[in-house]
Amino acid sequence: MITTVCSAQFSEIGAGIGGFNYAGDLMRGYQIENVKPGILGYYKMNLDNIFSVRASLTGGFISGSDDKPIDPFATNRKGSFHSTIIEAAGLIEYNFLDFKADKVHIRWSPYMFTGLGVFTFIGGDQDLNGTSNVQLALPFGGGFKYAINPNLTLNLEIGIRKLFTDHLDGYSDGDITNKNYQYGNKYDKDWYNFVGFSISYTIWDIPCPYDFY
Repeated sequence: MITTVCSAQFSEIGAGIGGFNYAGDLMRGYQIENVKPGILGYYKMNLDNIFSVRASLTGGFISGSDDKPIDPFATNRKGSFHSTIIEAAGLIEYNFLDFKADKVHIRWSPYMFTGLGVFTFIGGDQDLNGTSNVQLALPFGGGFKYAINPNLTLNLEIGIRKLFTDHLDGYSDGDITNKNYQYGNKYDKDWYNFVGFSISYTIWDIPCPYDFY
């Protein structure tokens, strides 16, 4: 009798560091000088060499200000905010290249991801106007993976979060007849993004032993 074992790279655990950035009523686009530190950890199940599902937890700091006013209104507002942000998300990843296949001699692949997340922002003095500081987010983005060896993979990722709240920065709709300028555009939802480096460790499973007689 000869016993043959099939091994599979079923799951991964990973951790990394990166930076949060905010865009909303106080700031537009990506402002590199406004990047604040963050960390992440995740557990990933590889459905095959192309698709994976991932549970992640990300946390760090986020802020914004009118220090570089985007319009005359912001010049008078002189607003700012600082918060701690914590996000939990479920994601699905798609690798463009089958870089972990035994017979393919490449060790890298670009990838993209999307999913659903929940985040909270705490420690700031924002006016939530009766809304909750726990909100939904739609994460999406992409990155680049490099397999150092069969167990370790380096990841560079850029992720954008579409939000459904305008209260991350504390400036939303207000009484426009009150000329105190301490409000924003309620139709312009806030966003944040996270750019990070991580390293993951592949846990090799043995899911399919079988015998030849």
